Amino acid sequence: MGRLHKDKKKEKKLDPNEVQIRKGLELIREHGFLSHVSYMAPQITGKNELGRKTAAISYSDGRVQLNKNLFLSPKQWAFAIAHCMLHNCFGHYDLEKVPGIIEEDENGKKTKKPYFNKRIWNIACDIYIDKFLEDINFGEPLNKAPTGFFPSSILDDEIKIYDYLIRENWNENDHSFGVGSDDGMDMSGLENPLKYEKDRWGFQHSNEFAVLFADAIVSSVRRTINKAADREWMPNSMGRQVANWFINNYPLFGALAASFKIVEDQEICRKLDISTAAVNAWEGEIYINTRMRLSEDEWKFVMAHEFLHAALLHHRRCEGRDPYLWNLATDFVINGWLFEMQIGSMPEGVLFDPDFRNKSAEEIYDIICEDFKRFVKMNTFRGNGQGDIMGKPSGKFGEKGQGVSLDDFYRNALTQGLEYETGRGRGLIPAGLVEEIRALAVPPVPWDVKLAEWFNANIRPLEKHRSYAHPSRRQSSTPDIPRPRYVKVENGDNSRTFGVIIDTSGSMEASEIGKALGAVASYAAARDVPAVRVVFCDARAYDNGYMSPDEIAGRVKVIGRGGTRLQPAIDLIQSAKDFPKDGPILIITDGGIEDHLDIRRTHAFILPAGYGLPFKPRGEVFYFK
Repeated sequence: MGRLHKDKKKEKKLDPNEVQIRKGLELIREHGFLSHVSYMAPQITGKNELGRKTAAISYSDGRVQLNKNLFLSPKQWAFAIAHCMLHNCFGHYDLEKVPGIIEEDENGKKTKKPYFNKRIWNIACDIYIDKFLEDINFGEPLNKAPTGFFPSSILDDEIKIYDYLIRENWNENDHSFGVGSDDGMDMSGLENPLKYEKDRWGFQHSNEFAVLFADAIVSSVRRTINKAADREWMPNSMGRQVANWFINNYPLFGALAASFKIVEDQEICRKLDISTAAVNAWEGEIYINTRMRLSEDEWKFVMAHEFLHAALLHHRRCEGRDPYLWNLATDFVINGWLFEMQIGSMPEGVLFDPDFRNKSAEEIYDIICEDFKRFVKMNTFRGNGQGDIMGKPSGKFGEKGQGVSLDDFYRNALTQGLEYETGRGRGLIPAGLVEEIRALAVPPVPWDVKLAEWFNANIRPLEKHRSYAHPSRRQSSTPDIPRPRYVKVENGDNSRTFGVIIDTSGSMEASEIGKALGAVASYAAARDVPAVRVVFCDARAYDNGYMSPDEIAGRVKVIGRGGTRLQPAIDLIQSAKDFPKDGPILIITDGGIEDHLDIRRTHAFILPAGYGLPFKPRGEVFYFK
């Protein structure tokens, strides 16, 4: 009882400023990842060695000293303490980090010597940390100077900020940032930057604060994602171990590994008939069947394979192709890339062919179609002649109020991972994979824009000529001078036209035909095409003759609606004496046609999205939605 009474008396004697400091420390301990470095317990001093207005100072050995003579709110103390701890966590005392000069001796050995204004370097690090704490909305800054004053392009790197301050002749006694005040510095020990070398046993030392902080961020992200997904974190499972490896060691796939729900239930895999692994990108789930006795390195290969299926949007890029054959084609591409990137170990029996190196999935698909009987016997990681790209659109993501769609998340995660990898100078990412990731970052060109480009390439515009044969243009300033005007001159033949073959079989929806015809009519009018040869076709061809763009758009009558054979319509146009020999042909169909068409003219196909052709087309294909 006496002991408790003494403790209460001691608590009552606490300085009011020290009470505020302890409350600030509590805010750090309650934070997600900052709590992991809160063991860097600061020393509270009442001496004036810090200066009358300096709240805290960090030291290169990890110590943080606080000035209890300064009255601050708990949020301000939390900001000051976190700020000083982050100087060590971000390596601001490390020789590898500070500005310097690289020197090379006669043996070619390179060494770095520090060469910098330590006060300006302190300010640059203060600006970087202030921006970081502002981004995570932690604490309350002591100084209200906005980091937004600086160009956003420099705020992601302390060296860039330092170079900017040097160029701008920044005042080295500036107190606008950080937590220093009297002499403008809150870092002590910069005169001797830290160098980490191997010890006598060959162990490479490193900045323990930076390592711990990086692990804390990874752990925090992992917990947040699993909490949002309402699932437990199972650190001992094989799938989670492999996912952790990607998160900690391979940024290209790190965000993807953290975001997927990994299903390792063998009973679920049995019901879904999954031999080794599969991915459902629509739901954000990866299935791995741990009955397959693969090594950890082999599982790394398998899971990276499934990550790439989702991230490269293979579930959306099928575009009417046979889903299983498309799955095989993408497997060949992905496995070739993973082999080049040396990720894990390739399991036995994986689809891999060195002859497919540097070929796209679309090219490999065409090769597979030509030798269908050989490839159809091959298996994906799902096995049993089924594709490991599973699922259908669920309508759960991308709706109003639901935030970013999963497809956009995959695209962004892979793009940002690539930027991080290339920034680190890694050289194992194949050029083909880099090209695909870059392409994903660029929005696809709409189908009607591609159609317009096709018209531009195949329909010559009318030439304009100056002529006095029409009423002249006279300017008010010189009414007596007649001036020619531009006129479009027709050449008298029907070379500026094209043919349209419309599949009117029962499988074609009237709305689909109308949408495609509307686009054709509008571009024909824009290119000053006088008339278009229109042929309807189901089991036979119905020649509708030449029609103006207005007639096509507004008054065309669809006839037929029987089965589908387009070759008679193609033969009709190609043999017509009143159709130009080089006239291009547009074919509007849903792909339910013959497996071969003999077309000897420039041509293109217009199909509804999600449909495909039963053969490799020689002309362009436009998919409308």
